[in-house]
Amino acid sequence: MSEDVTPETVPSDEQPLESRGQNRSQRPASAAFKEFMASGWGARPDLSTEPGPAAEHTARRRASVAAQFPGQRLVIPAGAFKVRSNDTDYRFRPHSAFAHLTGLGVEQEPDAVLVLHPDGEADDTGSGAPGTHRAVLYVRPPAGRDSEEFFSDARYGEFWVGARPTFADLETLTGIRTAHLDDLRDALAKDVGPDGVRLVVVPGVDEAVEAVVEEIRAAEDAGEADERLAEALSELRLVKDAHEVEQMREAVATTIAGFEKIVAELPAAVAHRRGERVIEGTFLGHARLEGNYVGYETIAAAGDHATTLHWTDNDGRVRPGELVLIDAGVEVDSLYTADLTRTLPVDGVYTDVQRRVYQAVLDAADAAFAVAVPGAKFRDVHAAAMEVIAARLGEWGLLPVSVEESLSPEGQQHRRWMVHGTSHHLGLDVHDCALARRELYLDATLEPGMVFTIEPGLYFKSDDLLVPEEYRGIGVRIEDDVLVTEDGNENLSAALPREPAEVEAWMARLQGRQA
Repeated sequence: MSEDVTPETVPSDEQPLESRGQNRSQRPASAAFKEFMASGWGARPDLSTEPGPAAEHTARRRASVAAQFPGQRLVIPAGAFKVRSNDTDYRFRPHSAFAHLTGLGVEQEPDAVLVLHPDGEADDTGSGAPGTHRAVLYVRPPAGRDSEEFFSDARYGEFWVGARPTFADLETLTGIRTAHLDDLRDALAKDVGPDGVRLVVVPGVDEAVEAVVEEIRAAEDAGEADERLAEALSELRLVKDAHEVEQMREAVATTIAGFEKIVAELPAAVAHRRGERVIEGTFLGHARLEGNYVGYETIAAAGDHATTLHWTDNDGRVRPGELVLIDAGVEVDSLYTADLTRTLPVDGVYTDVQRRVYQAVLDAADAAFAVAVPGAKFRDVHAAAMEVIAARLGEWGLLPVSVEESLSPEGQQHRRWMVHGTSHHLGLDVHDCALARRELYLDATLEPGMVFTIEPGLYFKSDDLLVPEEYRGIGVRIEDDVLVTEDGNENLSAALPREPAEVEAWMARLQGRQA
């Protein structure tokens, strides 16, 4: 089809299936239109005039991971657009490893690929040491306004998606030298071979980039090396640097403000037939206004829904006299996310039974905080919480064995009412560092700079015949985000009330009631 032919001029039986989505379009295609469209535009503004706040940190991160792969060319894609339905895409979010090594967040930069070349040249830390890597960011540049892409490409054309950064803009922002995406294949293939450079790519991010890599390295089996790169990039985030901690503080503070808005809107949630959606929508609107998005799908679980660990349907009623469990986090523009949970009394006051369960969970959380200090094992945090949970269940007569037997590896009966873990690392991903080796995660010794959640819970389903009726339908989780410090830990989310009396007073204040 020539470029001047529009879909309506092609007989329907000859039109390729993949082009039929344009049947709705009445886009002009005349030569006169194209000539006129290319004229009369002013100077294009610079989008970046100073380095981004993460630039000095990302250089150190790149140097750290590159040092683990001497002589290997490391390929870290941002990822591509993902189709939501037909010809509409999900909002683009770059892969976390790419964001971590470039500092690019929000919707930057689809299809881009960061490559660390083992050229032995001065790298972007300026060391110039033998074996160092040179970072190059391969991107799709904005098309000129004299091109058809400018006005006709709904994914990349600036008339559709707005101004996009130039090479110079990105170099200023990231501190990384930049090249055209069209140059990627030749750059990847340079000196690759049995006696030359080894090509390694982060798997599962961009199928098109992986296909190019596989074609270049042909029969070479590099699956294990690819997995090792993904593992190393995940482990690189186990200890946060100063910039990351700052971003986590921002994400937590913004999330706490979102919880305050939820509490203010609880009466509206009670009045609506899908009150859980009122909660979800309130938080989502806040996250978009003050951050990039939510870090994960919000859980707004009222009544018995709170006993479903990942209840995200959020289509139920919110009833006075019940609890509502809200698990939510704002992802800020740098893509770091908080992850907080509070279980609130819908009408502002806990019943005696609700308070009893809530206090048990809070005591478990406090026990976990007490051991979340440098030198302890990550697994100790969970163990401390479980000792409290098992003891309370034993006091209430719910365990079929002694507390000691339940806590033994052969027992674990108490886990019927808390099947999840107490903690997970947190950062660019809500479950950050997920590909790290067990010895560096679950079996790791805690270090200053680690950020993770503490989130014990108790969940008594409405049809659980092994608990007294008064407990049934009650689900409680309390989740905070903790930073390990040199001399202990800091609860990053301490400003969000945790004690039951404080929660009640906080809710009354936000709703303009007398506590």
